[in-house]
Amino acid sequence: MKKLLFAFVILPFITTAQPFTHADTLRGSITPERAWWDARHYDLHVAFDIENQGISGWNTITYEVLKNEQARLQIDLMAPLLLDSAVQDGQRLTWQQDGSAYFILLKSAQQQGSFQKISLYYHGKPIVAKRPPWDGGIIWGKDERSRPWVSVACQGMGPSVWYPNKDHQYDEPDSAALHITCPQPLVGVANGRLRNRTDNGNGTATYSWAVASPINNYNLVPYVGFYRHFEDFYLGEEGRLSLDFWVLDYNLEKAKAHFLRETPKMLKCFEHWFGPYPFYEDGFKLVESPHLGMEHQSAVAYGNGYQYGYRGRDLSDTGVGLKWDFILVHESGHEWFGNNISTKDIADMWVHEGFTNYSETLYTGCEFGEEHATTYNVGCRALIGNRQPIIGKYDVNQEGSGDMYYKGGSMLHTIRAVINDDEKFRQVLRGLNKDFRHQTVTTKQVEDYVSKTAGIDFSKVFDQYLRTTDIPVLEVSLVEKKAKKGTEQQLQYRWTKCVPGFDLPLQVQLEPGKWSWIRPTTERQTVPCKLDSLAGFLVDKRFYVKVKK
Repeated sequence: MKKLLFAFVILPFITTAQPFTHADTLRGSITPERAWWDARHYDLHVAFDIENQGISGWNTITYEVLKNEQARLQIDLMAPLLLDSAVQDGQRLTWQQDGSAYFILLKSAQQQGSFQKISLYYHGKPIVAKRPPWDGGIIWGKDERSRPWVSVACQGMGPSVWYPNKDHQYDEPDSAALHITCPQPLVGVANGRLRNRTDNGNGTATYSWAVASPINNYNLVPYVGFYRHFEDFYLGEEGRLSLDFWVLDYNLEKAKAHFLRETPKMLKCFEHWFGPYPFYEDGFKLVESPHLGMEHQSAVAYGNGYQYGYRGRDLSDTGVGLKWDFILVHESGHEWFGNNISTKDIADMWVHEGFTNYSETLYTGCEFGEEHATTYNVGCRALIGNRQPIIGKYDVNQEGSGDMYYKGGSMLHTIRAVINDDEKFRQVLRGLNKDFRHQTVTTKQVEDYVSKTAGIDFSKVFDQYLRTTDIPVLEVSLVEKKAKKGTEQQLQYRWTKCVPGFDLPLQVQLEPGKWSWIRPTTERQTVPCKLDSLAGFLVDKRFYVKVKK
């Protein structure tokens, strides 16, 4: 069972060495045709032809001109979808296509500081996701009653798999609207708040949703199904937060019991550790999805079957992971890390996944105590592969290895142990969400912020765990040294398998039942100890290190 879990959870995220192509660079870099304009608003209209598995619509992008006299604007749209036309100021534009990149040739003057609009019309049969949410595309699903159930999962692959946009994480629109047209009596659900429903008089209806906050391109998603709605509210740090739940009709009572019990506990814990929920304007929403789950901002995808664990399994193999709903906790944690704070380059996705993985440990601590939290965190270390660094290659749209989850969470548990002051650690997490609120960031910004706020230089710790596959090894031995009254037993220790300058302090037992701090380096050091043998030497299990005795 453990091997099965490892394969099921980790393997979809593992990346392998590969040659990068021109298309990878166009997709993953801030090209000149992207750099001169800033996306401000997406107004996306999409009609779903469920019978023929096709979509059609348009996206009107409002953008700010950052530099004068630009002639080309890059828009991304993946085949087999087709761009039908591009229109600005009433003029149809032409383009030069390079794979999935469309370089629109502009006619109107693009004055620095001005705001412009361009409408992009398209249609086709988008790529179908083979194993959502791990690979991208549209999901033409069926519910338990064999009725249509449609959505999209596109993190990594990118939202240009289903609509035309500026497909790079560094530039989020400041707001967005999504208008979903679908056959009646199906219901269309999306991010933000429902503005209106329009009966089109032809057997279809259009559901118009609006997001008031900046949003990742890959987070803007539709859900189409036989949905029922119920609501509640949570009195949080910024007042009354609306809670909305959209679930399949036959799961309504089950969903009410589960979500109304679990959601307030999660929000209370995360607001304590991370600060106020970042999107009070848009509300918090859970939407039942035809796949396991995704962090779709203010419309979190939920497919865990209203049960505890990860589809009823304990990823930590300790029993602790069966005490709470994995998908509700993990995907909601992304509202702070991933959605509120987003990375400019997908290579730094550990900021999304490492912190959100650690939200599982924090939630366990909130509900069941710190001993259970550490048990869960340590148990999940069996899922770490250490085959590739966590940080991927920049500018080619490459994620790092799947270790960004569990290894990232263990690194943060280690950092918390070094800080050794939960109030200070809490201020680090809350400060990140406050100072980088609704922003895209680099890993360096996050690393520097943690070190500065904690008052401890963690740069070598980040280098070790994010940029190498080696887990630092503490070599220890017992030696006899001369003392005033004969000889004295001492512990000799040093770090190996570590980056130059690695200086992680450790809490250890140098005598039974008593914890002490040591600060190993790569040079051998000694400290007096009162152990009969190395069998009694212990390292605080919160630290993700190895010991060689």
